[in-house]
Amino acid sequence: MNELRESTLATLPSNVATPSYDRSHLKRGIAHFGVGNFHRAHQAFYVDRCLALPDQSDWGIVGIGLAGGERGRNKADQFRSQDCLYSLTIAPANGDTSVRVIGAQLDYLLAPEQPAEVLELLTDPALRIVTLTITEGGYHVDPETGVFLTDHPDIAHDLSGDSDPRTVFGFVTEALARRRSAGTNPFTVVSCDNLRHNGEVARAAFVGFASALDQELGAWIDSTVMFPNSLVDRITPSVTAQDVARLNAASGLADQIPLVAEDFSQWVIEDRFTDGRPALEEVGVAFSDEVKLWEQVKVRILNAGHLTLTYPALLLGYREVAEAMRDQQVPVLLDRFLDAVVLPLLDAPRDVDLVTYKNTVLERFSNEAMHDQLTRIASDSASKVTVFLTTTLQQVLERGTDHRIPAFILASWSCVLLGKDDDGKHFEVTEPRLDESARRLLISGDPYQALRIEPLLASGVAEHADFVATFDHYRKALAQQGAQATLKTLLDATAG
Repeated sequence: MNELRESTLATLPSNVATPSYDRSHLKRGIAHFGVGNFHRAHQAFYVDRCLALPDQSDWGIVGIGLAGGERGRNKADQFRSQDCLYSLTIAPANGDTSVRVIGAQLDYLLAPEQPAEVLELLTDPALRIVTLTITEGGYHVDPETGVFLTDHPDIAHDLSGDSDPRTVFGFVTEALARRRSAGTNPFTVVSCDNLRHNGEVARAAFVGFASALDQELGAWIDSTVMFPNSLVDRITPSVTAQDVARLNAASGLADQIPLVAEDFSQWVIEDRFTDGRPALEEVGVAFSDEVKLWEQVKVRILNAGHLTLTYPALLLGYREVAEAMRDQQVPVLLDRFLDAVVLPLLDAPRDVDLVTYKNTVLERFSNEAMHDQLTRIASDSASKVTVFLTTTLQQVLERGTDHRIPAFILASWSCVLLGKDDDGKHFEVTEPRLDESARRLLISGDPYQALRIEPLLASGVAEHADFVATFDHYRKALAQQGAQATLKTLLDATAG
């Protein structure tokens, strides 16, 4: 096995593509909070390709981790021991895989242990963009009111100003305040999370935090800092220890942090940047004034589609997406949900055919090379359901569309929370934003109250007696008859 670090790049196996640019000449122009697999396979992938172009050396990335403790330190150590290099295996549904080393990330800062270094980076005039993948639930913005919520202990700590920041809001706001005082241009903040209008949500979060700290500073950020909306899309599975061994055996690398992604990748973003940007349009990124339409298509077809297949598939005993797509019933459910429920409610961006888009999504879900874990998709559903299903649920109820499949999806989620499939085999999904009371209600409590839990409140489903009754019917059927029989009955009832 070949160790992966800067000094070994020239001697790596011939089947591994390496950066064609000199990393020592790069400047630290982008800071990224939340260096997970998706960022590494998506934003860093695009920036890596940009850095190979002429006159693009200003855009090296510095990753910033907010989680402390042993896990946070281990992650930082893994990056640093490899000079922040890692291998990305791109696996098409049909055809050979390819492996490339991504060199776009220049450093990794662990914020709890290096707060001064993080603020020094963020106040450097060379740093011109801050990107974020802090999860759908990480913005603390009330979906109903759009108001930033200040009740989280770490946010309250940062607002107190008693010591170093703990949150992305504390670090970014302090850095913007320092840049303002120094007369330095503010950086652009780009959310790369799967949120409706993610730039607007990011603006509400950071302006809300800053305003709670200093009204004048909040107003300055609101009027001066750019928060472009963006759509991001690439299926990037979690990587287990077994996956690490498999990927390294294929590449010949001793990589501690390899990852794999599908060959499909998409990034659509508004061209609103405060102080310049990389030439992303030269490497496949689309700049568009229709990002909101694009994001609705992606969130309501791909992301909601993921949830639609995941919940019953877990109950049926499947553990990977492509495996579930081989089932006789799951793909039928997914196709029917998208064709009959979602597509008629969507407005398409220019030159986008929704049926073609849907079919591409189904092909991507069937990619056997992904080994995409259903438990990954099902975890944190309290955040995902709110973002991916709310608008569809609202429109279904407003227009009187057949609500049986949407009610079945929510009922299936409630059964997934029990962590046991129809054969009694256990699986684990995490719900960090669902308290125990809400969990109990959704699993077996009064159906009206179950559908009034926070993640479902904005959808209004609890106010429609027919929907509540249908949800309760499927919840009981899944518990008594199992997923296979319940799904068959649903598909028979909605056929034609």
